[in-house]
Amino acid sequence: MWRNKRLYQVLGLLLGMGCFAGAAAAQTASTCADCHGALDAPLQVTAEQFAADIHAQKGLTCASCHGGDPSKADMDAMSKAAGFRGKVERKQVPELCGRCHSDGAYMRQYNPSLRTDQLSQYKTSVHGKRLAQGDTKVAVCTDCHGVHGLRPASDTRSKVHPLNVAQTCSRCHADAAYMKSYAIPTDQFAKYKGSVHYEAMTMRGDLSAPTCTTCHGNHGAAPPGVGTVQNVCSNCHVFQSQLYEKSSHRAAFQKAGLPGCVVCHSKHDISQPSDAKLDGGPEAACMQCHKTGDVCDQARAEILGSLMRLDQAIRNADQVLADAEASGMEVSQARLEQDQARDALTKARVSIHRFQVPPVDQDVQAGLKIAAKNLQAGQDALRERGYRRMGLGVALLSILLVLVGLRLYIGKIEQKAR
Repeated sequence: MWRNKRLYQVLGLLLGMGCFAGAAAAQTASTCADCHGALDAPLQVTAEQFAADIHAQKGLTCASCHGGDPSKADMDAMSKAAGFRGKVERKQVPELCGRCHSDGAYMRQYNPSLRTDQLSQYKTSVHGKRLAQGDTKVAVCTDCHGVHGLRPASDTRSKVHPLNVAQTCSRCHADAAYMKSYAIPTDQFAKYKGSVHYEAMTMRGDLSAPTCTTCHGNHGAAPPGVGTVQNVCSNCHVFQSQLYEKSSHRAAFQKAGLPGCVVCHSKHDISQPSDAKLDGGPEAACMQCHKTGDVCDQARAEILGSLMRLDQAIRNADQVLADAEASGMEVSQARLEQDQARDALTKARVSIHRFQVPPVDQDVQAGLKIAAKNLQAGQDALRERGYRRMGLGVALLSILLVLVGLRLYIGKIEQKAR
């Protein structure tokens, strides 16, 4: 009897657990996923796909954006009474996303560090202004972030991860047919891929290197004005900007309506700066504005000559020190000090943005002194090597003469013994 009672208790407990699990499943069931998982693209959204979305991971559901009641299996799930809004029109997307992302109190419970001014910034952007004018071709939130597979910007799979931003922007801006009505270039992405910034980002893994949003902004995207290009570049290139501010070129460029840094360095296809930009050829940066033989051209030639002298002095010292080191001579201190000479060359190249000879020459002279000192150290080491080799040669010759003398002496002793 006791055994039967115990069996009934266990069965009752299992039955209760089954009912509870069924009720829980009913509460979390989503008829949205049941139907849309079986549809074809672009309406298909699988449960696995949505589960990877940052919104789903934070507890939001289909109804959070589309409304409706995903717990119902009939047409009432998509009724107006349930707040169903279905497909969101492109022009409504920013406001829809802004309902949450502009609410600081709401967003704080998910990510307190996330900014909540994206919508207000978007309204100031080229995209937002044109959308307000009725142009639905411009980018909205979902074009850049995705729809049901959104990931944090820190995720390398995100469309707005630094490594992917340029590719995301190019989906529109590199499409000549799509951009035809806007009459703007569509070669920005192709040029950017050949730039020093792209190389730093993709080849050297420097995620702080500039990409589209670095210069144009993200939610408030807009092309920098002619007078503000320098401000954009100075976010990274601080010292160059400070020198440019004191130069005569700043006033001249402003008067002529020229966009500062871009005049010499271009925009999207910025190449690695080199001394060749100062040569007198037709492709040189200076010769775009200056004429051969004028005062500025003479200063250009003098600056270039100074840089070349220091560069050659560093190369000469490096070569002598390398020869000495390969010979086993101790020149580590001089090799280390060569970095100071290279730093002086870098400073001199930065000082070019002052567009005056004295600042450049000051850095060059400092570097020349260091390079000359290190060259002397290398030459001294090579001379010491020569002395040591000579001493070694004399010692070996002396030993050889002693050995020969001993051999002759031993031979005479042997003759007498016989």
